[in-house]
Amino acid sequence: MPEPGREPGHDGPAVTGIGGIVHSEFADVAVAVDATANGPRLRLEDRRTGRVRFLDALELETVIWLPDGHLTQLLDPSADRWRDA
Repeated sequence: MPEPGREPGHDGPAVTGIGGIVHSEFADVAVAVDATANGPRLRLEDRRTGRVRFLDALELETVIWLPDGHLTQLLDPSADRWRDA
């Protein structure tokens, strides 16, 4: 039996757009699989601003292997998100 979201005999996702909403009191993000590029990637959309970012498998694996201290630095909103330009 194939994995959920995959067709038998194919490595990529079966349907573009499979995903959901991940939210908390601090963020509201739509998550979906995008298969329109050369390979499948994750489409992330900040639902408050409409900003979109695509992450491929290498970028996702990098987040998984990132040491906790580095991830904490990325999560600091004063570093990039709310800076005065």
